Amino acid sequence: MSTLDIDVRPQAGPPRGAAKAAPRGHRRFGDPVFRVVALVCGLSVAIAMFTLAGVLIYNSWTAISELGLSFLTTVAWSPNGGSYGALAALAGTAMTTVVAMVIAVPLALVIALLLTELVPPRVARVIGTGIEMLAAIPSIIFGMWGLFVLVPFMQERVAPLVMDSWLGELPLLRPGPMFQGGGFSILTAGLVLAVMVLPFITAFSRDVLLMVPRVTKEAGYGMGSTTWEVLHKISLRYALSGIVGATFIGLGRALGETMAVAYLVGGSFLSVPQSLFDPGTTIASLIALQFNEATTKLDISALIYMGLILFAITMVFQVLAQIWLRRARRTTGGRA
Repeated sequence: MSTLDIDVRPQAGPPRGAAKAAPRGHRRFGDPVFRVVALVCGLSVAIAMFTLAGVLIYNSWTAISELGLSFLTTVAWSPNGGSYGALAALAGTAMTTVVAMVIAVPLALVIALLLTELVPPRVARVIGTGIEMLAAIPSIIFGMWGLFVLVPFMQERVAPLVMDSWLGELPLLRPGPMFQGGGFSILTAGLVLAVMVLPFITAFSRDVLLMVPRVTKEAGYGMGSTTWEVLHKISLRYALSGIVGATFIGLGRALGETMAVAYLVGGSFLSVPQSLFDPGTTIASLIALQFNEATTKLDISALIYMGLILFAITMVFQVLAQIWLRRARRTTGGRA
């Protein structure tokens, strides 16, 4: 055979499976370790949750045994008068949270859809960065902004405008017996909460919508769907679970916010607010304002009892969210 001839016969390669021997050995070692680490992390979260619940129950047991469930139906909170009631704080928490979520959730979804679908990427990056910076602002700054800007505006402009029009006759806008001008009120606290939770819901919803496969949306456009139909029937359905998770992150922030609400809600512990312009209180702000003034064991135990109630409310909402998501997955084919 000439030196120019080339041997084109197939060369014998490495034995089949030789290259996979090391990865298999690595997997045999890595998979059990990962399972153990993941199991420990998951159990640590569950242990922390049950430990927190146990600590709250233990420290609030004095109030639970003496006040019982009547604590939930008693209105006034007046330790000096021997009255411990959570109803006013529960009503204030519910009203401020509803106001915040009704404003923040639709606005956050619109902004998230705008950033992911309609505006150029450069503009979306600028707006997205601004939203993330807004989420990093401490809550005390929002409280100061509400105190010096929003309270005078509500008291001098919004409340008189509503009271002098037909809106002042509506049940939730009609001033109640505790009306103090409308500046320090449930509505003011709810508006500040809406601004506070808006960047969280927007940022998480935007990230979830960005994970919707582009080929799925292009298939919708290829079949003649309009932009609204693609957003409504593809993007929102695909990202449903993430959007619900983002909403509940915002809900948790609204339920547990303390100092910003304490500045603005009015601090009325003696009655249930009858109007959005009435002052009130929330569970978190009541605990923050009254804990340093608690002198007896029953006072401290009653405040911890309030914290236990807030913890239970949060857990109930989480369970309801999981049940709703499971039903949504069945109706949407497992995509939610």
